[in-house]
Amino acid sequence: MELITLKNNKHGLKGEIAVPGDKSISHRSIMFGSIAIGKTTVTNFLLGDDCLSTISCFRKLGVLIEQDNEKVVIHGKGMAKLQEPNEILDVGNSGTTIRLLTGILAGLHFHSTLIGDSSIGKRPMTRVVTPLREMGAKIDGREEGKYTPLSVRGGKLQSITYRLPVASAQVKSAILFAGLNADGTTRVIEPVATRDHTERMIQRFGGKISRQENEIQLEGGQKLSGTEIHVPGDISSAAFFLVAGCIVPNSSITLRNVGLNPTRTGILEVLQNMGASMDVQQDAADAFEPTGTIKVMTSKLKGTIIEGEIIPKLIDEIPIIALLATQADGVTVIKDAHELKVKETNRIDTVVTELKKLGADIQATDDGMIITGGTKLTGAKVDSHGDHRIGMMLAIASQICEEEIILENADAIAVSYPDFFEHLNKLSI
Repeated sequence: MELITLKNNKHGLKGEIAVPGDKSISHRSIMFGSIAIGKTTVTNFLLGDDCLSTISCFRKLGVLIEQDNEKVVIHGKGMAKLQEPNEILDVGNSGTTIRLLTGILAGLHFHSTLIGDSSIGKRPMTRVVTPLREMGAKIDGREEGKYTPLSVRGGKLQSITYRLPVASAQVKSAILFAGLNADGTTRVIEPVATRDHTERMIQRFGGKISRQENEIQLEGGQKLSGTEIHVPGDISSAAFFLVAGCIVPNSSITLRNVGLNPTRTGILEVLQNMGASMDVQQDAADAFEPTGTIKVMTSKLKGTIIEGEIIPKLIDEIPIIALLATQADGVTVIKDAHELKVKETNRIDTVVTELKKLGADIQATDDGMIITGGTKLTGAKVDSHGDHRIGMMLAIASQICEEEIILENADAIAVSYPDFFEHLNKLSI
């Protein structure tokens, strides 16, 4: 448990940084590279703990993966050549790893056991276990497969048509991974569109997948081929510095190589709606994932309502949006964000609890928060509760607090942004 002291920034945040590689895309690059045939080279890979857990799991499945800092080379032999692990697959803190990997293991003719840390042990797995069982997988776990450890005995799978009860890219992706190994055409129907990195990556590795409105179709039995992947910067990580640039006085921050996938840019829409001084320049569209440069400056902000179909496009950014709202004129209302309750923490309760310690006027609701802005934040002892995004949000809050804050469990930030404090210090000089 790391405890650090953070002080107010009196000079503004200025300069340029490149945020680390996208976590979702880094995970998927390892997974697809491992089930494809041939060599896959990944550059700008995120060296966060979660993504390193994914590498560890696939090495235990017999995949040769070479790593040199942010360059990773995967020597794939195809889905059928993955090997039964002789030890438990530990996903650490990574919900993406356990849910998507379960989809891959569902169609393989061997047994495996997956575990994670205490946070993973509390996160619901039924949402992936149920459709995978419908496809023919034999999966068990605590409370009949609701919680880890999960035991997966894969086998022959049949395609299904599955309507997602909640908008979840992880559940969709688990079914699509299983669908690659199933007989027939797998169909997934989303209530609203979620991040589409899995679909884009299937095409990048030479597969075929189609979408009509909110229905995705995937033919089973496809063979994927190794390729090259350059991981764009993670917009969810960029969000912390976008907000910092808006709320810390005398600030001007430029972020380069930021992923601008339209299923992930809800944070930019919110910033625009709230009146942020921001400029977005998209790079040449020659990559499988769009990227660009974002510049943001200290802004006069106004409250807004965040609800409906935009929520899946910014679900990971809501903690930092809550901080943003404390500095806007008027009231900000966040609705339809039930999914926050089943993240690394119950993020609704945790965000409200920690920001209240700093003097914020914020209330929890059943599906979100109500924040009255224009409040000065004070110092306090706060806690990430082991949640990387809560930790980064509180660190950014320290930049505008009137007194210093003491942040407990700051080490959780390494899950997705190992260089976070280095970048914060660079912009503070």
